Amino acid sequence: MKKTLKQIAFFDFDGTITTRDTLLEFIKFTKGRFNFYLGFILYSPFLVAYKLKIISNQSAKEKILGFFFKNMTVESFDEKGKAFVTEKLPALLRPKALAEIRDFQDKGIRVVIVSASPENWIRPWTEQLRIELMATCLDIRSGVLTGKIKGNNCHGNEKVRRINESFILSAYDKIYTFGDTSGDIPMLNLGTTRFYKPFR
Repeated sequence: MKKTLKQIAFFDFDGTITTRDTLLEFIKFTKGRFNFYLGFILYSPFLVAYKLKIISNQSAKEKILGFFFKNMTVESFDEKGKAFVTEKLPALLRPKALAEIRDFQDKGIRVVIVSASPENWIRPWTEQLRIELMATCLDIRSGVLTGKIKGNNCHGNEKVRRINESFILSAYDKIYTFGDTSGDIPMLNLGTTRFYKPFR
């Protein structure tokens, strides 16, 4: 009897499955373009510090999240996330990426999205497609966002840590990895078959 290969695929989300960073698009969607650009002007020193590797990706992201969403109720934030998935996300998705995911599903290959963006607006989409998700979690106190990240930002080596925590990779015959930035390289290196910027 022919052995059925056990296979799994890990996809980055922003820039790999989508054409743009969804955190930025979500801010524009919820706060408007004027407030979006105002916030980034005010916090540009932190973005420069991140680019110069003076502060971490997580610190820079928390500055932005705190400015735009601190003290927002998680209920309201999640509702905005669902609206974003319905009204904005479809236009940002790469058709070739969606076709690849569906092809994997048809072949019985397990598909997991691993993203540095908050899970709140990705999870409604992954639930529609019935695929798994690992993403950044936001800190919540008494039902409101603190502007901080709970634990570590799901970026770089943190992606690898979470994958290894949840999966025994040695149990898989083939591991496919998809990414588009240097922050995805640690995850890409887990793959037996790796794809960098495959859907451009």
